[in-house]
Amino acid sequence: MVINNSLKGVLEGYASGEISLEEAELLIGGLRLDMIGSCAKIDTGRNIRCGIPEVVLSENKDLPHLISIVDKITQANGRCLASRVTPAQVEELTKFAVEKGYIHEYNPEGRMFIMTRDEKVKARCEKRTGGIVGIITAGTSDIRVAEEAKVIAQEMGCVVKTAYDAGAAGIHRLFPAVKDLLDAHAFVVCAGREGTLPTVIAGLVDRPVIGVPVSVGYGYMGGGEAALASMLQSCAVLTVVNIDAGFTAGAYAALIANMAAGASGSGNAKNAENADEQR
Repeated sequence: MVINNSLKGVLEGYASGEISLEEAELLIGGLRLDMIGSCAKIDTGRNIRCGIPEVVLSENKDLPHLISIVDKITQANGRCLASRVTPAQVEELTKFAVEKGYIHEYNPEGRMFIMTRDEKVKARCEKRTGGIVGIITAGTSDIRVAEEAKVIAQEMGCVVKTAYDAGAAGIHRLFPAVKDLLDAHAFVVCAGREGTLPTVIAGLVDRPVIGVPVSVGYGYMGGGEAALASMLQSCAVLTVVNIDAGFTAGAYAALIANMAAGASGSGNAKNAENADEQR
């Protein structure tokens, strides 16, 4: 969806011949709300207004409703992301995509399902903006949240570099990991238990850091509450999102990275193209 992240982007795509007149009309028309029976109002214009694609939260949705919503967004925007998908939902979404001739991808760790209308849209969505996001986790148990953040940041056009299992309990692991991510425009740092790692990272880098408390830990406040409280009381300057909110963190980091890449010109775009993207 990179080329469609603003009304200006749609018009530029049409002027360059990358988007047909019909596609441009459809995308601009996406500023409306589309209804699906009485169950959902689909904001097909979110990407144009906000630079963040509409993402369908799959938790607690009936399969018929979920499939109808994903299909409607795929038709309207050419592409749709569904988050927090269950194995049963993945199975049915895959069957539906095959029947419709849609391209589909699934990230099992991040529990993200992507449905794309055709190869032309897929190629357009895989263009990079020049923004670079670094994602770090304290432990391997935090990877599921980190992968959710990674998918949305990539969907918004960023190169994503990751360093997993670099926690503060073995701080010697941290410095090599951070060194490889120093060209990132923004960092997402996921940590459970006492949630120390975002504070440490924020004290080492001169870029925005977004802390994500993860629902990992034992006993009292072990569901992410201790990590959240710790990050909110950080002595370093960082932003904190809700527990397990990988999507929010990834989207916020991508907005920062895309603005930074746009402000600094083509040099960052070239750096992003040459970066070792970890997918």
